[in-house]
Amino acid sequence: MIVEEMMKQNVITLKPTNTIAEAIKLLDTYKIRHIPIVDEFDAVVGIISDRDVLDASPSILDQQSPSAELTEQIKLIMKTDVITAHPLDFVEDVARVFYDHQVGCIPVTKNNRLVGVVTERDLLHTFIQLTGSNKPSSHIEVKVKNQAGVLSEVASIFGEHRTNILSVLVYPHTDEQYKILVFRIQTFNPLAIVTHLREKGYEVLWPKSMEITP
Repeated sequence: MIVEEMMKQNVITLKPTNTIAEAIKLLDTYKIRHIPIVDEFDAVVGIISDRDVLDASPSILDQQSPSAELTEQIKLIMKTDVITAHPLDFVEDVARVFYDHQVGCIPVTKNNRLVGVVTERDLLHTFIQLTGSNKPSSHIEVKVKNQAGVLSEVASIFGEHRTNILSVLVYPHTDEQYKILVFRIQTFNPLAIVTHLREKGYEVLWPKSMEITP
């Protein structure tokens, strides 16, 4: 999946000259946590978060000119070292950017113009869709040798049982000679498939024997 398929395209933005008060109103009205800051050409020049606004807002304990800070322009508090993505970037690559840079929102640009945004919540929702965990299903983990062709061999067993595979993930094993295949399949009762896998000599890590005992 690429970023273009999961990004939000109707983006709430501000100009650097807008005020902190205006930012607070937008954050509250649209229930969002980040606002990209753009120039007259829709190029991203900064970004603010609800945390940035909170830090810049007057304390409720301050009774002297409590609203003075709110008239300040956004350019005084916005972050200018903005990390951006491209619509054709892969979701997994963007996920790595979120993790490495510990950001909560990434503007998406094309030809130096803002075309969308991706948030941590968007990424989590996409992961749920990709793994199929939002559908009625069962989870099976199989330890296999780390060699070419083994995935198709295991997958063929699901085919023999006419069971639809919703997703497949491949995890490393502590022993590099092996890897773990994680299947989410469209059935509530995987007993027959698990039994078949074990009969074929595969080590099923999940479900454990006790978990599938009738």
